[in-house]
Amino acid sequence: MSLFNKSLFNLELRGKMITVAMGSSLLLAGCGGSSSDNNTADNTEDLRSFEISVHNVTANQPFSPIAVILHSTGYQAWIDGEAASTALELLAEEGDNSSLLTEASLHDAYLASQTGTGVIGPGQNESVQFEVDAQNGVSVSVVSMLVNTNDAYTGINAAALTALNTGESMSVKAPVWDAGTESNTEAAGTIPGPADNAGEGFNAERSDQSDRIRFHSGVVSSDDGLSTSVLSAEHRFDNPSAMITITRLN
Repeated sequence: MSLFNKSLFNLELRGKMITVAMGSSLLLAGCGGSSSDNNTADNTEDLRSFEISVHNVTANQPFSPIAVILHSTGYQAWIDGEAASTALELLAEEGDNSSLLTEASLHDAYLASQTGTGVIGPGQNESVQFEVDAQNGVSVSVVSMLVNTNDAYTGINAAALTALNTGESMSVKAPVWDAGTESNTEAAGTIPGPADNAGEGFNAERSDQSDRIRFHSGVVSSDDGLSTSVLSAEHRFDNPSAMITITRLN
């Protein structure tokens, strides 16, 4: 039973466009310390706090509870063109982010994570806040399912935050990704969102023969000639599907 029954991005930083590569971050060196042999590193923390806000800009695609992960260099929630992890498959097919958050917490680059409090409807937003030690760099990954789809999700992957100064914000227009784990049939009983009266979510059998992550080609819908689709024209989406704003608080 589903949860709902129960690369480069352009960033806007104070009016200036900058480019962030997915998975990139800056490495901050700690200030030099002193000891009797001058070989002891300074372990002073570089505590920084951030607010991450996710705004749903679709017409009729609720977002599953967001998974927000802060980490240093090395972690990626997904890799374009490769097979999705089982944890990502669970999120993209059912909206269940628990395995993805657990998997991230076991990574060496992990700093902190949070789950959203619930579904984010069209036109709605949710914000979470973090305080982390950024002495080894800090990036953010955000993932959420478009629940009126078979296995579409949106988010950002390893966007670097190290260059943000106190009080500065950057906004990311997040596209829609296809997890490549379930065929996009749009058929009754295959979609966990309200458009299908909460149909099946996760299915371990991967019916999408490509089995690779890629940009989503979009919803067809019954209004566009797919007679077996439970979706209508109002469930279609354009890119971006989400606006994600990150603000450094201190």
